[in-house]
Amino acid sequence: MQIIKFNRELKERLDALRQKGSVGFVPTMGALHDGHRSLLKKCKSENRIAICSIFVNPTQFNDKNDLKNYPRNLEKDLQIIADEGFDFTFCPDEKEMYPTPDMRQFEFGNLDKIMEGKHRPGHFNGVAQIVTKLFDTVRPDNAYFGEKDFQQLAIIKYLVRTFKLPINIVSCPTIREKDGLALSSRNLLLGSEERKNATLIWQTLFKAKSLQNELNVSDLKKWVIEQVNSCPYFKVEYFEIVDDLELHPILNWDEKNNKVGCIAVRADTVRLIDNIRFN
Repeated sequence: MQIIKFNRELKERLDALRQKGSVGFVPTMGALHDGHRSLLKKCKSENRIAICSIFVNPTQFNDKNDLKNYPRNLEKDLQIIADEGFDFTFCPDEKEMYPTPDMRQFEFGNLDKIMEGKHRPGHFNGVAQIVTKLFDTVRPDNAYFGEKDFQQLAIIKYLVRTFKLPINIVSCPTIREKDGLALSSRNLLLGSEERKNATLIWQTLFKAKSLQNELNVSDLKKWVIEQVNSCPYFKVEYFEIVDDLELHPILNWDEKNNKVGCIAVRADTVRLIDNIRFN
């Protein structure tokens, strides 16, 4: 596996290999876990050339402490990627990705007005800045993203449609711990009691799915929030039930759109997000 730090070098290496087959791409911020590993495996199995990036993108953090505390373990990450048989890992520094401040402002319609966008202003604009930069360098045929970050996935699909990028966005299912907690790099930051109780989030979402025939949308949302908030270690930031394309709020179960329940929970200074599909 080749480790590359510069955009120009990566472009040149990939351009020399494109005739051999499809290019698959897994963009990450490092601190890799089994959820990332599932993306790597799928990417490698479906493409002739496989590339992963590791870059903790500062423009998508609206909390400087969150950026400072984000877990980093480059040596371990590189070993995981190498073990999956990848051809390249792109590890640029901040100066390489942002030689000058990126002043671009993106318009996402309704997609960034709720949930993460409401609680983390500017977050998705930062995501769009780095993803478009990476796509411009890698020019992948297929790019792989996890469904745990459901709103982010919707934003990236929107970018591809809007800019007519010739990239297939591959959605990959959320990978969970044995107790149901969605795998996340931020799980490493949980205290012991927070981690022990964190399974409550998935248990509540799973139970909520079975209650949709008994409770209306509004009452089910209240029930989920009350259940999670009953644990002294957690505070729900939001729980919304939205359609899976435009993320418009679902008002009743009779709506024909595919429905997704998305939740964000604070455990002291750590934010945990998860989601579940309803029928």
